[in-house]
Amino acid sequence: MPGQLKEVRNRIKSVQSSQQITKAMKMVSAAKLKRAQDAVIHLRPYFQDLHDTLTEVLSMDDIDDTIKLSWVAPKKSTNNILFVLITSDRGLCGAYNNNLIKLTKSYIDEHFAQQQKKRQVTVWNIGKKGWESLTKSNYATDATYRDLLQNPQFNKVQDFSNKIMNAFQEGQFDAVYLVYSNFKNAASQNFVVTPYLPISLPVPTKQSKLSGHHQYSGHHQYIVEPSSTDLLAQLIPQLLRVQVYRAVLEALASEHGARMTAMDKASDNANELLKVLKIAYNRARQAAITTELSEIVSGAVSLQS
Repeated sequence: MPGQLKEVRNRIKSVQSSQQITKAMKMVSAAKLKRAQDAVIHLRPYFQDLHDTLTEVLSMDDIDDTIKLSWVAPKKSTNNILFVLITSDRGLCGAYNNNLIKLTKSYIDEHFAQQQKKRQVTVWNIGKKGWESLTKSNYATDATYRDLLQNPQFNKVQDFSNKIMNAFQEGQFDAVYLVYSNFKNAASQNFVVTPYLPISLPVPTKQSKLSGHHQYSGHHQYIVEPSSTDLLAQLIPQLLRVQVYRAVLEALASEHGARMTAMDKASDNANELLKVLKIAYNRARQAAITTELSEIVSGAVSLQS
């Protein structure tokens, strides 16, 4: 019986120590989440305005179709596909990383099963967890920018975006997809596969231009200097860079939210486990006291007789 009491006491101490760690990690994630959430909220309007401006420029009549089609029109063949997967560097964030990895694998198997068999699907990883999992699964991976989340500054994300755009322009890849988590709130994330290149933008047809009807709300004809083509050449790379940067910030906020939620649930589970262990400890202690009293009474009766 004393051995059982000691075992329960050790388990209680172990659970209490784990609970202190989970509470501390929850507080750290909450602080990081606030900063990441503010960054995402401030970037979203800029990205949307940049997207709307690009949409307006694409609808102008003096655009060079060569520049426009090189970014917007899909290529004749899509034999080489690139996926950019953004996961976390660390665990203890629930099913966050597993959901992203499963989404990537299922999307590849569903849409590009034939290419995958021919080793024509490549995955560039941001975050160690995705790279570790896909490498073990024998996917063609690239870990050059694996540690980008450790210091996600815009200039570093810009270098990564430029590498993707150069590979697309040089014909190394025919299509590029981003796989990441859109931040909704601390308790939920929206895991998405977003087409990155070629750009998915609605381009008005000649008939819509002649009839005066446009596919966009708030369409205007602007006077652009030096030309709409020069503006488009600047807008498209900038939009693509900001899109990757936004995906990184969304993923960071989602990661911190998932970790904060996971640590909160772990702390609650520790509380429930402590209740069970304390009840078991009290029962064992009461049983030990009862046994000792019984032995004392039995000894006293034996002495009297």
